[in-house]
Amino acid sequence: MLHVLRVFCAEDGRGGNHLGVFLDGEVVPEEERQAVANQLGFAETVFVEDATCGALRIFTPTVELPLAGHPLVGTAWLLREQGTEAPSLRPPAGEVGVRFEGEMTFVSANPDWAPPFDFVQVDSPDEVDALAAQPEGYGNVGVWSWLDEDAGRIRERVFAAAEGVPEDEATGAAAMRLVAQLGRPIEIRQGRGSVIYARPIDDNRVEVGGRVALEEVRPYP
Repeated sequence: MLHVLRVFCAEDGRGGNHLGVFLDGEVVPEEERQAVANQLGFAETVFVEDATCGALRIFTPTVELPLAGHPLVGTAWLLREQGTEAPSLRPPAGEVGVRFEGEMTFVSANPDWAPPFDFVQVDSPDEVDALAAQPEGYGNVGVWSWLDEDAGRIRERVFAAAEGVPEDEATGAAAMRLVAQLGRPIEIRQGRGSVIYARPIDDNRVEVGGRVALEEVRPYP
């Protein structure tokens, strides 16, 4: 069965980045997983290989990732909803911490495990909103501006063409990289209505999290 989630939803339930999760991912042959992720077309698709220890694999439509933010947040939430509250997750990059706070789900990891991103700061949120396409000369890039610098609130759009995602609705890996660069807690308003919370923690790790909603459960042939 395929679970379709929205990860990093806003307070009113809007927004969130779609995620496909196969809780029985071990039954999907490894050589078929990339094709399945491409056919589904989500920014990422997760194949859970062992729910009890949190082992999983993450695929964009074109590549496998060692670590990504919204797939880990979404999978941690879903496992808990299904009665398996894993204390950590184990993507290929390494062990990722998990915690829950009310309706929020958080994961923590070394930001260097995330795919690389460039960041372009502009003068106003209006400049972010006015972008017609990914800025030229970049691979994965986040374009951002302060909404309220004192409060740590940011407006951002993220483009990840190198990972097969022209524009991402909400990007936990980019949030990991940006919060590590800024060195302070931030709240990112990304895409059409998504919200990501991120903060530095100890041992050179960072934490990202937010709200998750179940969109649908359907069989996959």
